[in-house]
Amino acid sequence: MNFDNAVLESLEHAFGTLPRGPASLLVLATAVCLAFVVHRALFRVLSRLVENRDLFWRSLVSRSRRPLRLSIMIAALSVAKTIAPLDASQADALGHILLICFIALAAWTARIALHIWTTVYLRRFKLDAEDNLLARKHVTQTRILGWVGNTLIATIAVAAALMTFEGVRQYGVSLLASAGAAGLVAGLALQPILKNLFAGIQLAVTQPIRIDDAVLVEGEWGNVEEITSTYVVVRIWDWRRLILPLSYFMEHPFQNWTRESASLIGSVMVYLDYTVPVAVLRAKVEDIARASRLWDGKVVNVQVTDFKDSIMEVRILVSASNSSRAFDLRCEVREKLVAFLQAEYPNVLPQLRMSMTGIPNAVMQRATSGMPSAAE
Repeated sequence: MNFDNAVLESLEHAFGTLPRGPASLLVLATAVCLAFVVHRALFRVLSRLVENRDLFWRSLVSRSRRPLRLSIMIAALSVAKTIAPLDASQADALGHILLICFIALAAWTARIALHIWTTVYLRRFKLDAEDNLLARKHVTQTRILGWVGNTLIATIAVAAALMTFEGVRQYGVSLLASAGAAGLVAGLALQPILKNLFAGIQLAVTQPIRIDDAVLVEGEWGNVEEITSTYVVVRIWDWRRLILPLSYFMEHPFQNWTRESASLIGSVMVYLDYTVPVAVLRAKVEDIARASRLWDGKVVNVQVTDFKDSIMEVRILVSASNSSRAFDLRCEVREKLVAFLQAEYPNVLPQLRMSMTGIPNAVMQRATSGMPSAAE
């Protein structure tokens, strides 16, 4: 008497004479119930072990709850498959289902492992630091490569699951044998997806943009808020969001104000009368910059850059640690400089000059002296 018959006789003795089908369902249902009980007890033990640990370990146990349940269920059903009185076709079908579940579990575990690795790796970098160039570099690379890795894991898992079906395997072999037209059609159909996928890999390696970079794109200024596997979200200064495909940043020119460093030089253009004392103006700008908490102490400069017919152009340069502070510093310099000129040198502000010729001297004398003329 073999093992299966012995188990069947035991089941018949315990539950009465049952057909093979109900007996098999009873065994499988019992295995599933036991798997839930074991999972619940094991998860409770793990939760107690990490309840006093840091957030990483608690998150690890929490994220592994469902994969752990699936793995215990696969193990329980694998044991039940050898015990239950299944015929050959039923055993093959159950084995096929368990194989697909195992492939899904492997992919699920790989994605969780990738997430844990990226989380541990990125804990060393802080985006809220004053100089976060290195942090933005690593965060951008890790996130893009993480999305690419998740895409590859999902693709491999789906391919492995499909290859477990005999018909699909033969169809795939036949497609590979006649790869010419099929490959061309598939390549054209998947061109947008593949284009963004390769653009993401290229962005991760070359990094023309990073998370929190200040960029000027499509005539809008903002910061890179999010980089996904297909698109980039730019948070514009007025809180609007500009959504662009990944491939845009590999095919179109744009300005990155924080490519190598977050520091920027801001410019202020002032148009004044020729009588303005430039030395006094330069000293005042230096005083404004030194008194400002926004200035980084590197660049402050005042230069006369152009002469026009009635005014001259003065350019003021001041530097700040990032683009936002540079913009605010430019506004502060404008406001304080205008207030200084209005108070100390009001005549140097732009004025309209008028030359009067051909007017009798008597009229000119009355006009300049404020006396009314005979006609008045």
